[in-house]
Parts: sequence; structure tokens; C-alpha cells
Amino acid sequence: MGDGTATATATDLGAELEEYRTELTGYCYRMLGSSFEAEDAVQDTLVRAWRGHGAFEGRSSLRSWLYRIATNVCLDMLAAGGRRARPMDLTESAPLAGAALSTRPDSTWLEPVPDGRVLPCVQDPAEAAVAKESVRLAFMAALQRLPPKQRAVLILREVLAWRASEVAVLLGTTVASVNSALQRARATLAERAAAEADQADVSDPLDDEQRKLLERYVTAFEGYDMTALTALLHEDAVMTMPPFDLWLTGPADITGFMTTLGAGCAGSRLLPVRANGLPGFAHYRPDPDGGGFTPWAVQVLEMSGGRITGFHCFLDAQRLFPLFGLPLRLEGEPGRTYQADHVEQGA
Repeated sequence: MGDGTATATATDLGAELEEYRTELTGYCYRMLGSSFEAEDAVQDTLVRAWRGHGAFEGRSSLRSWLYRIATNVCLDMLAAGGRRARPMDLTESAPLAGAALSTRPDSTWLEPVPDGRVLPCVQDPAEAAVAKESVRLAFMAALQRLPPKQRAVLILREVLAWRASEVAVLLGTTVASVNSALQRARATLAERAAAEADQADVSDPLDDEQRKLLERYVTAFEGYDMTALTALLHEDAVMTMPPFDLWLTGPADITGFMTTLGAGCAGSRLLPVRANGLPGFAHYRPDPDGGGFTPWAVQVLEMSGGRITGFHCFLDAQRLFPLFGLPLRLEGEPGRTYQADHVEQGA
């Protein structure tokens, strides 16, 4: 009977710890900028919690204890140096005439993440909006500019709404130190915001104008109709394609690239996903050898004022598609109607 009780207790603990996986993944993703490293960090956190639970004396809540472990895991991972970025954080925009497809290591790039992996279900619309804003690509890129401990303070205070005294206990420091770190982090983000506006006005759920814009985008992209696509792009629209450090600005260069170096994407198919609090698509290219369609990229779109302002294509398809719960091959044509409010890939 004792063995049965121990098994039941272990099962209960495992289930209790698992309840925190999504919010911890969101925290670690904001800290690390990598969806895969975040998953590893959370797994490490839960294993440490499992092994150390006997010594947990309940002087804080289980949630606070888990965040303390997760913070230490992330700080250890960040101690090696380096920070993840977008192409526009590293190089100047290239004109189409000078476009060159130079790659950088995977560890260079800010990675996309499925909403369902990092955004817990919450009842408060305002809280849900803050959570989505805090995983937007532009905000994530700004976070990566902060020193690791400032990053932790900002996320805990501004995103997760912890009190300064709670953060001080978690980090083993003083309330004054936490407030000072928060002030410096806010100043850094304010400087960055002044230099680069985040043009991603996406409502939740999508409004009619946004839904129709995405439907027109699918039609234009799948038909490879550059005239139609040009009409949907903002005059300052940006296209990125990690692991290439190239990025392009403006409809002429974007569509020019798609009909030259990117011409192999003609005839592609798109499936809707939600990534980083934004609408996006799984992009499948035609397979000229075996027929059907093969994974090419996860696209994350930014929209503002009825136009597409950001068109971010993450080409590490063989790793990203399984993360988003997507098939690695399409044999037929998927539906072409965007159903963003009903499709939550990777949840």
C-alpha cells in the first residue's frame, strides 16, 4: 500500500508541475528568444523541481519556486553570451540589385513560437492582450537587447505583474535594485521604440478588415500574383528570411525578389497558423520531383492600417513544422479561406 501511495503522490506532483508548462515556456521564450531553447529550459526546470520537491518547504508558492528555478536555468543558458536578433538588427537593408543569400548560424536568430505553446488561456481580455504583445517579434527583439537580469526584471514586473518585493526575493536582491533595473530596462526599450515603431496593429479576434486582408494575401501568394500582392504591402513593408541575413524593404524589392531568387515559390500553398501573437502561415513549396508540396517556411505577418507591414519567413522548416504540429508533406490543395480564430496550430 505504501508503494501505491508513493506512486499516486508522484503522479499528482507530475500533474501539478505540468499545469505550469505553458506559462513557464512563455517566460523562458521571452528570456531566451528561442522556442527550442525555451522548451529545453522548461523541461530542465520541471526535472529539477521533481528532484528537489522533497526539500521544498513551502516558504513560497509552488509557482514562485518554479519561476525561481526557471530564471536560474535561463540565466545559466544566457551566461555563454550572444543574443538572438532579426536580420534588421544586424545589417542594413539590401537593395534587390545587391541581394545576396548569406546564412548565419541558427543561434543568431530570434525564432518564432506557436501561440499555444506560450500563451495560457486567461479570462481577462486585457491580460491576454498584454501576453500577446509581449511575444510580438519586435518586442522580443527589444528584450534581447537587455542584460539578462534586466530582462528577467522587466518580464516579471511588466508582463507577469509581479510585485517588486516578489521579484527581489526571486532574484535574491533588494527592492531598490529591482526598481533600478526596471528603470534602466524601460529606458532602453523606450530608446528602441523611438527608433523603430512596431507596426503590428492586430486585433484579437481579427476584425473584418484584417481577415479580408489575409484572405486577399493568400489568394495573391498562392496565385503568385505580384500586382495583387503589391497592392497589399505597405510602402515601407519589410521582408526577412532567417537564416539568411538579407532583408528587403518596399513592395518593388519584395516582389522583385519573389520573381527572381524566390521564383521557386510559385505555385505554393499556405496553411494558417498563429505565431508570436500574430497571424501567419505554414508555407509549402511545390515538390518538382515527388509531386505535392514540401515545407518551406513559417511566415509571420505584421499588419497596420489595412496593409501588410512585415513579412517574416523562417526557413528552418524541418524543425519548425513539427513544433507547430504541421505535416511535413501536403499531397493535395488545402482550403484557401483564412480561419485564424479557429486554427491554433501547435497548441
